[in-house]
Amino acid sequence: MIPRLVRLGRRHAGTIGVLLVVALVLAATRVMAAQGHDVQTPPPTPVLTPAASATTSATPSPAPLRVHVLGAVASPGVVILSAGARVADAIEASGGLVLEADCGELNLAAPVQDGSQIIVGTKGNPRGELRPAEGGSANNANNTAASNNGSSAPTLDLNTATMAQLDGLPGVGPVTAQRILDWREANGGFTRIEELQEVDGIGAKTFARLAPLVHV
Repeated sequence: MIPRLVRLGRRHAGTIGVLLVVALVLAATRVMAAQGHDVQTPPPTPVLTPAASATTSATPSPAPLRVHVLGAVASPGVVILSAGARVADAIEASGGLVLEADCGELNLAAPVQDGSQIIVGTKGNPRGELRPAEGGSANNANNTAASNNGSSAPTLDLNTATMAQLDGLPGVGPVTAQRILDWREANGGFTRIEELQEVDGIGAKTFARLAPLVHV
């Protein structure tokens, strides 16, 4: 028995050696293949953040401005302007300046406020005045008439003026002077010089000439 096993081992030793070599080669190949490929790591999971609210608070549109334009413009009266309007915009909305208009030193770039008043003078009586809603002058460039020597002439009080004094005003004759007195008596006096325009015979052009010469 033993001699046969020895002969069998010697006979197949070569075959067994070849198989061992092949097995070793295959094992080495698998190891090298595993080392040659990078291990792919899964991409990080994105973190979801809540979306910003697309709803924005609605901004209310500014209210329109109402401005009273008087004097030497084509269409004196109340005009409606958009917020941020200037004196020039108010004059343009009133039809623009007439030929005899003279704004004096009125700042046409000045902003206007709701309820304000703009007065435009004439070449005979240059004037430019922007009055705020509260009363008084916000931009009075030429508020009083100038005498020939360049000094400011005193203005006439509408509530104490006599018939003769009123008659001496430019554009006012005896008939208009009497109407002014009648209006003053009927209404208990003047509270604003703009009320002169309520007197029959005194229009925008005449008022523009009288405004720098009178007060209340």
